[in-house]
Amino acid sequence: METKTKWEEMFDELNDARRNAFIELKEMKERGEMIAGTFCQYAPTEIINAAGFFNVGLCGKSYEPIPLAETELPANLCPLVKSSYGHVLGDTCPFAFFSDIVIGETTCDGKKKMFEMLERHKPMHVVHLPNMPDKDRSLEGWVEELRYLKQSLEEKFDLEITEESLREQIKINNEFRRLRGAIYELGKLDPPPITGKIMRAAISGTTFMSDKVARTQKLQEIIDFCLEQYESDNGPFPRNTHPPRILVSGASLDGVASKTVHVIEELGGAIVCYEGCSGIVSMRRMVDDDENIDPIVAIADKYLEVPCAVMSPNQRRMDQVAQTIDEWKIDGVVSITLHACTTFTVESYNIGKVCEEKGIPFMHIQSDFSPGDEGQLRTRIEAFLEMLQ
Repeated sequence: METKTKWEEMFDELNDARRNAFIELKEMKERGEMIAGTFCQYAPTEIINAAGFFNVGLCGKSYEPIPLAETELPANLCPLVKSSYGHVLGDTCPFAFFSDIVIGETTCDGKKKMFEMLERHKPMHVVHLPNMPDKDRSLEGWVEELRYLKQSLEEKFDLEITEESLREQIKINNEFRRLRGAIYELGKLDPPPITGKIMRAAISGTTFMSDKVARTQKLQEIIDFCLEQYESDNGPFPRNTHPPRILVSGASLDGVASKTVHVIEELGGAIVCYEGCSGIVSMRRMVDDDENIDPIVAIADKYLEVPCAVMSPNQRRMDQVAQTIDEWKIDGVVSITLHACTTFTVESYNIGKVCEEKGIPFMHIQSDFSPGDEGQLRTRIEAFLEMLQ
């Protein structure tokens, strides 16, 4: 079997994980298992899993449900928010349909107000985030918010979330983070033994696998295969080549990946790491599993350090972008933001200033889920890569 065919099969298999989850969730519901729909990593997986729920992402990634959403939501709202809500309105998202509860989080004003409307259709619990990444001023309140989530789940579903179950889920999810982080670490090699396209498919696809042993095995299998192919010079990039090393920055990229991320690599770039939602930083920081620490406090401490653009001031994110540029030997940074995503769009300017200080070329792309700008984006990406080469 040719290596190219194997790479394609791997990508297709990871993409199919989301489609296969539709059937799996139906079977889980028939067995009486519980499903929690979430939108963001700020919804604490350890607490949700310790309650016995399988958590599944509900973020909309397509344009199709947006016109229906715009019958109730403003047109100049973030496409992810509209797509997510439109799927629920049109009953076209099996994950939302099978969810016993949706756990939202106050990461942006658009989501917060959408959740108020979503509550008419699905049981909701909204986790209220602090907006300062300052432990002295924010950690205590954030701990109490997570305690309230725990209590709410226990009361609504007549269950008990034990300290033992929390510690077990901390270990399981730390291992999941470690392996997803190891996927990004592959990008440090030159040339990288994995494409950015498969990186994203691996990070996203495995979250839809309910079998936690199988998902960790799949990630390890991908890592081992990539290294084996690299050593035998059968990787996605020939060993004697040095394609421009790209760091992609931004949030909620799945809905625009085909016209941005995929095009970067079609035109000769190598995406070696991602920064932002589901980026390298979130995979590196583990929940402290010290048994002398209250597990809720340990969980809160980890999640407070997620360098999301909703935090202010957010110098931690800028420092980590600079560190990633150095560690991955980045040649150029591409920031991708969605129209009407104010926080990430504003921070894109700050990331550009970090790149300027580092002497690294920077490009900012804004798009949404609608068709029509593919040609323009391809032209801009091509010009950027030619400049790097």
